[in-house]
Amino acid sequence: MSGSKVVLITGVSSGIGRAAAERFSEQGCRVYGTVRDRSRVADIPGVGIVEMDVRDEGSVQHAVRTVIAEAQRIDVLVNSAGVALLGAAEETSIAEAQALFDTNLFGPLRMIRSVLPYMRERGSGRIVNVSSVLGFLPAPYMALYSASKHAVEGLSETLDHEVRQFGIRVTLVEPSFTKTNLDLNAPQATSAIPAYQTERNVVAQAIRRNVRKAPEPDLVARTIVEAALQGWKMRRTPKGEASLLATLRRFMPAGPVERGLRRTFGLG
Repeated sequence: MSGSKVVLITGVSSGIGRAAAERFSEQGCRVYGTVRDRSRVADIPGVGIVEMDVRDEGSVQHAVRTVIAEAQRIDVLVNSAGVALLGAAEETSIAEAQALFDTNLFGPLRMIRSVLPYMRERGSGRIVNVSSVLGFLPAPYMALYSASKHAVEGLSETLDHEVRQFGIRVTLVEPSFTKTNLDLNAPQATSAIPAYQTERNVVAQAIRRNVRKAPEPDLVARTIVEAALQGWKMRRTPKGEASLLATLRRFMPAGPVERGLRRTFGLG
């Protein structure tokens, strides 16, 4: 294992993060995965589980030091941990928005700041940030989640310019609907405004329908492994809907793309 890539992945308790950890292990990598509560998570064969909360600076630094002490390096960082939130922008409190950004944006930033010194010292590394198609497309009633992923995209592109001088590259993986509890059980903003209720319920039902028929997390996990271990590309979208949406966003006029999005979310 001494010559294997050392991979650190956040959020491996379930969903995309767990599937990615399994895939990296199958590739012969030395894998560490973080979870908030070790006692509630089943073991993953070939993966070292580290208890950590991406919202806590001290917890992040302790987890990274633990991995470095055991493996002496981190070759790949995958920022997979995330949370969702459903609700109109007007319904979303500042506290809810701050909590979401604390996980989805500042969580990856804490991880990046903790890992980069070790990567710079070695003169190599790959950082994979799991974004979303909502990082380049809007979605009704997911304004703050979408905003957090837009922010991750901006952070990633800028960071890649800054760290490539050290032999480090940053890349984005942008999945669409995926069959995970994160999407299926997304919490709703607590201050519901009756004027939005009918349309919000339509969107929530459309999301659940799309998630139920969506691919399993393994499709995204394979793309994450490719982003980490293959040649660098700034963006990778899993095959299927995500790749199609990326192509449409790039080449089609804004009007048809917008109408298609509204139909996807049941707004017709």
